[in-house]
Amino acid sequence: MDLLKQRFEEHMNRHPNLTWEDVEQRLTAQIRKVIANMEATGGEPDVVVFKDKIAYVDCCKESPKERRSLCFDEEARRKRKKNPPKSSVQEEAESIGIQLLSIQDYQDLQSLEEFDLKTSSWVATPDSIREKGGVVFMEKRYGTVFLYHNGADSYYASRGFRGYIEI
Repeated sequence: MDLLKQRFEEHMNRHPNLTWEDVEQRLTAQIRKVIANMEATGGEPDVVVFKDKIAYVDCCKESPKERRSLCFDEEARRKRKKNPPKSSVQEEAESIGIQLLSIQDYQDLQSLEEFDLKTSSWVATPDSIREKGGVVFMEKRYGTVFLYHNGADSYYASRGFRGYIEI
């Protein structure tokens, strides 16, 4: 809890108008467990106020190292015959207990400060894209947030994922 409080106090731009006491009241045992999982996998979680929710979000500067080299979901992982990754983004997110950031969540996070200047992060993909075999990821380069597409079975050492748990 000390680390979370310290991070909260050092990054007030992520959660203006909230106090640590406001946050602490919302931290159930289950939420604390998920936050510990986020921390253990390199996410450096902190409170972020989005337009529609208050959440603990992975706020590490680059996509978490422990969550890279993963294809998008179990379906893509199972279909990949050559060099399948050890797991998938959705399987790992479920294991941690978090939801993937949406495209809007990612853009909102990037409006607070700069993330993923050297890496990229998978984001929740609209069903209409996933049904065609695609997925989307995002990153920030040249002062701009970019949205890209890839096949769901692709994976890269520089691409991970960010997630959140609403509090």
